[in-house]
Amino acid sequence: QVQLVESGGGSVQPGGSLRLSCAASGSIFSINNWGWYRQAPGKERELVARIRAAAYITYADFVKGRFAISRDNAKNTVLLQMNSLRPEDTAVYYCNAADAYSKIYWGQGTQVTVSS
Repeated sequence: QVQLVESGGGSVQPGGSLRLSCAASGSIFSINNWGWYRQAPGKERELVARIRAAAYITYADFVKGRFAISRDNAKNTVLLQMNSLRPEDTAVYYCNAADAYSKIYWGQGTQVTVSS
């Protein structure tokens, strides 16, 4: 089993920045894909960014150039640096992990609100 705990959400004005952190514990040796998803009210959950094998990174078009995903292996964390935030970035952000057997794990989510 893998446990994921997100932190770092909050309220920020448009143009501001936040850094989300996902602390992983348990059988993390089995994980080969890490990602961040988000879900806005009334919308489906969508991929924000994914990192695989610490080298292959994918971003959703709507965050390219603004967000950056990274891993801190020493601390077993996955980070999402979010810059130039927009009101449409308001959502609950979820950390995601997948192992080699395609088992999926989710964190509890952290709220990000972008508003003036």
